[in-house]
Amino acid sequence: MTRLGFNTRVSFSDDRGPSQGLADGVSLFKAAEALGYQSGWVYQRHFDHYLSSPLPFLAAAGQHTHHITLGTAVLPMRYQDPVLLAEAAGVTDLLVGRRLQLAVATGANATFDAVFGAADTDTRTEAERRQDRFLAAIAGETLHIVDGPGQGAPVGTELKVTPHSPGLRSRVRQGAGSLGSATRGAELGIGLITGTVLHGLAEGETFGAHQARLIRSYRTTWREKYGTSPPPVAVAASILPGTTAELRETYGAYDHQRRTEGMHASRPKGALEPVTDLPAGMRISPVFHGTPDEVTEAVLADPGLAEADEIVLFLPPAFGLAENVRLLTDLVQTVAPALGWTPTT
Repeated sequence: MTRLGFNTRVSFSDDRGPSQGLADGVSLFKAAEALGYQSGWVYQRHFDHYLSSPLPFLAAAGQHTHHITLGTAVLPMRYQDPVLLAEAAGVTDLLVGRRLQLAVATGANATFDAVFGAADTDTRTEAERRQDRFLAAIAGETLHIVDGPGQGAPVGTELKVTPHSPGLRSRVRQGAGSLGSATRGAELGIGLITGTVLHGLAEGETFGAHQARLIRSYRTTWREKYGTSPPPVAVAASILPGTTAELRETYGAYDHQRRTEGMHASRPKGALEPVTDLPAGMRISPVFHGTPDEVTEAVLADPGLAEADEIVLFLPPAFGLAENVRLLTDLVQTVAPALGWTPTT
């Protein structure tokens, strides 16, 4: 492992409100950069007590940091206008000194079709169509040639996204939870990040083993198509070293909640109550917790994390700023050095 990052939902509670939640999110990025973290990622979640629009937030965080990369993990392409997203991403990337990392996903979740509009095709096909157009747009390709009057430009004008941020396409990643999605990322020539939910596990296969197989499939496809080494792969994980008995109890309770409530565990005060759990065939990642030595041993033994070039710490959504900073600090002081990591200074 050469890089270390974190992923936050920039959550807020009823008693503190969204303004404080956003301010705490910026403070978290500043603290992580001071600790030597190489990347910070934010999660997008609509209509709840979490960050719904990552790019404005990352533009703000970029004004308070200097070198940490700023990522989305992930943006579901099914609900994005690809050209408008490319414009917003270009502006954001230039504002933050070309530190933007964009992880996008093409999963078939149709939860918000009634709000964002149904597609004529199935949700995955529509998401992949939008992803293709988005990649073309941020690459600076011509999206349309004006072919008639009244379109805001002379006939024959090539319409391209402006402002264009050169190199941004090379910093797009596929957020993959399946072998097929990882392979598609390689075929598109974009990076890879895997998260805390996977599907398509074989009978008896562990989460880590499947994650390792997914990463190897991505790398093999990349090498076969391009004949070069693929970009570094990032893996999100819950790694909670308990440096005190009290912290170990807190992290153990979070692990129990996550195993019993799944991806809906650890909700800030006022967040929506879940009505469903993981769809059939999906698995949630384990929580590595215990003493720092126990956590280090477990992380080193995990096949999925062993394949990673970058580990992204998934922060419990209900944790506040102080709890998150403590966790970020304990991770870099106890576990990360044993993984071969050195901080950015």
